Amino acid sequence: MEEIEARLNGLDLAVLALGETTTWKKLVANLRCLKGVDTLNAVTLAVEVRDFRRFPSAREFMGYTGLVSREYSSGENVQRGRITKVGNAHLRRALVEAAWSYGLPDRTGAPLIKRREGGSPEALTTARRAQERLCRKFRKMVGRGKPRQKAVVAVSRELAGFVWSIGRLSQEVRG
Repeated sequence: MEEIEARLNGLDLAVLALGETTTWKKLVANLRCLKGVDTLNAVTLAVEVRDFRRFPSAREFMGYTGLVSREYSSGENVQRGRITKVGNAHLRRALVEAAWSYGLPDRTGAPLIKRREGGSPEALTTARRAQERLCRKFRKMVGRGKPRQKAVVAVSRELAGFVWSIGRLSQEVRG
């Protein structure tokens, strides 16, 4: 068990070092401005997507993550089902993991303030908007009796839109 934990720690350190390379540094710093997204999650998002500019809209990026609902349509009859899960599973896991933090009170603690120091002003503005909106959405859904897991998936879908926005912004600045 100790050997496996040591290997995992070594891999985590390698991923964290990847986030410091010039290729990913700006994008990772900007993604870390989001609540629930620290370095490991930010590197996962950056590496799994690579180029956010290939998605013309946030809706298409959400579809790529597999966090959109299935649709059964016939004529005027439209029924929506569970999420498709068709897409990048690593990306979906990272987004859902980050979305759980929006179930906590809408506060900006010291660790998040420290993480946000490396982000651009535009990323900070987007991250603050995301935090307000997603915390409010989570509270509303749970308050209406929805299961917490469903609320988390809905929040993670919207979080994907904010991630796409910050990713596009970060890569357009870079070139």
